[in-house]
Amino acid sequence: MSRVAEYRERIARFNPRLNAFIDLAEDPQGEGLCYGVKSNIAVKGLPLTAGIEAYRGEIAPDDAEAVARLRKSGAVILGTVNMHEAALGATTDNAAYGRTQNPWRDGYTPGGSSGGSGAAVAAGLCDVALGSDTMGSVRIPAAYCGVQGHKPSTGAVPTDGVVALSHLLDHIGPLARDIETLWNAMNSLAHWGDTSKLVPADLAGLRIGVWTGLGEVDVEAPVATSFAQAIDRIEQAGAQLLQQVSPPDYAYGKSRRAGLLVSEVEGHGVHQARLDADPDGFSEGFRKLLAWGIRRPAEEVTAAYDHIAKIRVSAADLFETCDVVIAPTAPQQAFPFEAPVPANQADFTAWANFAALPATAVFTGVDPDTGLPHSVQVIGATGRDRDVLAVAAALEAVFGKPPMPPGFD
Repeated sequence: MSRVAEYRERIARFNPRLNAFIDLAEDPQGEGLCYGVKSNIAVKGLPLTAGIEAYRGEIAPDDAEAVARLRKSGAVILGTVNMHEAALGATTDNAAYGRTQNPWRDGYTPGGSSGGSGAAVAAGLCDVALGSDTMGSVRIPAAYCGVQGHKPSTGAVPTDGVVALSHLLDHIGPLARDIETLWNAMNSLAHWGDTSKLVPADLAGLRIGVWTGLGEVDVEAPVATSFAQAIDRIEQAGAQLLQQVSPPDYAYGKSRRAGLLVSEVEGHGVHQARLDADPDGFSEGFRKLLAWGIRRPAEEVTAAYDHIAKIRVSAADLFETCDVVIAPTAPQQAFPFEAPVPANQADFTAWANFAALPATAVFTGVDPDTGLPHSVQVIGATGRDRDVLAVAAALEAVFGKPPMPPGFD
């Protein structure tokens, strides 16, 4: 059985349970890695909905630039995957296109907004899935679904052909089951032109800043315990740990609100014409978020942009004293759809978006009590994507590659 046929068979078998893939390519071509593509990224001939009912009939006339680059590398595009409506949310509980289930536990969110991407990779429905990441939407699903995910440096991967949420903060990034596959995907997406293979970093002597102040974020006890254990194992592997590292000018709630406001204002600009023509094609919750954003005083919006700009400028100072920063990926594990959605999901991920930094979510194990995955993220200086992935590969060697969730072997 060919690789494409194998994945199509797995999609036919498991997707009815997961609702990860939404639209499938009729005759996928290529001999390389097999991809799922988030449904806000254009795939020629397939619906381009961004998870929004109002766009259900839209067909992409051309590939997004990122997809075109993948095809040139020989990649196979299997189809498009589900997402949180308009990429503004982190549960992938989509009123128009259905919930995507977490492969580790039915009834639990896979994260968002690239939840379909995380679920598809975790369940072995594709080699790689593309997601978009505005404040953590590649890395949070990677953490909740127990896979690896990379948010590139700002500008490393073009966003042409993406239904944007925020032109300032959006990124396209890959999710995969191992770091080497992320490396190969990024080689195509970012046009590295690098024929050398991934070489894991030498942790011995590596200066790692450990993100401090976790108590300010209300980190769940299992995550805090897992993170402390992960840091111990990284130190035992020879890394030089620099405790008490805090991202300059980054202030959790204040920064989160700034990012959300910018996303709401810019998202309204993206969707305004369709909102005016078909307001019922958007959920009430999404309409309220955008309406709240555009009602904010001009000085408040300006202050949000200024805050993000300040974070971006000051981030470089931190990497004069450390090579990378290690942080939890999310403050919590995956949670039931019926549970309240934590406001702080992106508190550890949004900094990399604001500061234009590359960041990779790395699987660190399955919780023995909850049976759900844990994750840390490696964050590096702007433009140092390959260095970040090399450190991530070293951590993967410490913690092991993600296993397949039970029932998907």
